[in-house]
Amino acid sequence: MPHIGTERTGAVLQIAVNRPEKKNALTAEMYTALSEAVERGEADSEIRVLVLHGKGDAFTAGNDLEDFMQRPWKGQALPPAVRFIRAVALAKKPIIAAVQGLAVGVGTTILLHCDLVYAAADARFMMPFINLGIVPEAASTVLLPLLVGPQRASEIFLLSAPLPAQRAYEMGLVNAVVEREAVLPSALAAAHQIAEKPRGAVLACKDLMKRAFRSEVERALREEVEVISERLESPETREALSAFLEKRKPDFSRF
Repeated sequence: MPHIGTERTGAVLQIAVNRPEKKNALTAEMYTALSEAVERGEADSEIRVLVLHGKGDAFTAGNDLEDFMQRPWKGQALPPAVRFIRAVALAKKPIIAAVQGLAVGVGTTILLHCDLVYAAADARFMMPFINLGIVPEAASTVLLPLLVGPQRASEIFLLSAPLPAQRAYEMGLVNAVVEREAVLPSALAAAHQIAEKPRGAVLACKDLMKRAFRSEVERALREEVEVISERLESPETREALSAFLEKRKPDFSRF
């Protein structure tokens, strides 16, 4: 069974992460499949809205770290994860996310590029980039401070503590918190409602809203990748990833 599935209903394309046994952790192949699905949705004139969601009890646990360690970014012209992030960040059509359970790393940063986000009451948002010796991605170093303020962004990034669904709603990261069984139906209902509106006006409205920060977002997308690529070669990141695989607490005191 493929780990990335798509389903079309009218003018709405659902893109599902389907690896529930691994909390929908993302491998390079899954990132490529996600990118292709988003790109196909963008290119298909009959698709008006895209919906991202995860199967099982998680949205995504972020990168599959074992896979991640085997595929260093350095030397790759466009790492698969970056291709996916750019596909969503630069999408012209509305993208809606339905989030339940864990949303770790890219599972949270990608939401900053979605036009609407519906969260289940059990959703937990985490951005543990610093814990891994790297920096946040997906232009989140620009978009999160704009959304929640610099102090709260520092709290989320530097402490890496889980953000419960209700607090994410209060901060403006999600549009609504609903029961688990209602999260995907809520996202789909909004998607179909938007799909019935004038296409040109919808696209123009999204473009205008994104335009003010577009150059800054594209700068951050580029520079974050450069820093992450360097940090992935650092002793701190090697220690963090080794500790994860060895199921022990990392020791950064010697760096």
